Amino acid sequence: MDLNKLYSEKRTGLKNKTFTNDPRSEFQRDYDRIIFSSSFRRLQNKTQVFPLPGSVFVHNRLTHSLEVSSVGRSLGSLIGKFILKEYEDNLSKESKEFYERSLYNVIASACLCHDIGNPAFGHSGEDAISTFFEKNEIDLKGKFKPKEWADFINFEGNANAIRALTLTQSNKAKGGLKLTYTTIAAIAKYPCESIATNKSIIHRKKFGFFQSCKSQFREIARNTGMITADEEPLMYFRHPFVWIVEIADDICYNIIDLEDAHKLGIISYERCREMLSVLIQCLEMDEWGKIDQQLNKIKDNNAAIAYLRSKAINSLTRICQYKYQNNFEEIYSGNFNVPIFDMVANECKALKDIKQFSIDNIYNHRNVVEIENAGYNVMYDLLNHFIPPILIDKSDRKKYEKKALKLIPNQFIYEDGTDYEKVMGVLDYVSGMTDNYATELFRKIKGIEIGMRT
Repeated sequence: MDLNKLYSEKRTGLKNKTFTNDPRSEFQRDYDRIIFSSSFRRLQNKTQVFPLPGSVFVHNRLTHSLEVSSVGRSLGSLIGKFILKEYEDNLSKESKEFYERSLYNVIASACLCHDIGNPAFGHSGEDAISTFFEKNEIDLKGKFKPKEWADFINFEGNANAIRALTLTQSNKAKGGLKLTYTTIAAIAKYPCESIATNKSIIHRKKFGFFQSCKSQFREIARNTGMITADEEPLMYFRHPFVWIVEIADDICYNIIDLEDAHKLGIISYERCREMLSVLIQCLEMDEWGKIDQQLNKIKDNNAAIAYLRSKAINSLTRICQYKYQNNFEEIYSGNFNVPIFDMVANECKALKDIKQFSIDNIYNHRNVVEIENAGYNVMYDLLNHFIPPILIDKSDRKKYEKKALKLIPNQFIYEDGTDYEKVMGVLDYVSGMTDNYATELFRKIKGIEIGMRT
């Protein structure tokens, strides 16, 4: 086990490291680049679970990502200290510095951008993209290589995140955000190409990079110590840092979605308080007396639920940290196949009950299902408006087809590229849209809303 090879300061789009007087570490710079990027800002108008309801504040993709990053930073700090203590004799001087002072920045950065490839309307947006190609297979499939076609019919937000972060758009700087290889490796939950997906294997449940990113991903994997599972089709075992990012994400959405459901009246105060209290007792029985005493002093219902939420997240963070540490060598070797959060849920019925309640009453709530249906139709029709014209030779396009493509910004148009590259450009544009922008454009091209806005 060589822990000295799990990280690299190399950046996408740069052959050599740039030396500056910047007091920040390379991994701190990653965090700042993501925060100030337009793709990160757009997350503020992408639905997390609930349609944004106006006066009642619930989470969107941006606030979710910030909270995941906060939990991830804590985990990264704790686990970095664990690695430093347990494997000190195996670490170089540089690596000791990394695990003590930089791992938490890598995890915080990866958590910030773990959802950056999710299209508008989340999973229903992914479904719309995949289904568009499936329904138009007769007209489209013959234009692409088998692996390219697999990218389209299995469109995946995780793979799209790698593309969004590393893509060199037309007339723009090479390498996308130019993040370190380490940060990108830490978000690759499914490090395989699309034809390698296998839902029964954790690192192949979905896929993690498009054909357009394959050579770049191979370079990232080689420089961050990722273990190759197979060359054809290309697949790797997860990088050890991925598991930390996944823990932070799982903790946040499972607990915070319940808090949002309470704010929206989907779950009563009494039921929400009971579920979180039972969970904390399951995880922190020795501390429950103190927690309950403090809870009874809080008279505002929302404040009481927020207090329980904070205690639940804190407890889950520490328990998941221990699970990760206890299984670290299996994780490192690629022989670990169970999400850490699921291990905790299997031992704590209260957590399993929250997961099931969320499936039954939150993720299938009528308002959520309505926006998923609407989002699916919006995304499907946008693709139907743009993809057929982009695949026609520009000399053969009719006027309305030329007009359709005029709506796509120039950086997403690859007229001199292959059909695959042309379609990927359209997908970059459509998948990068916010919910509101996609809906507004849909209304305009459908004639539902006509005229100029001032």
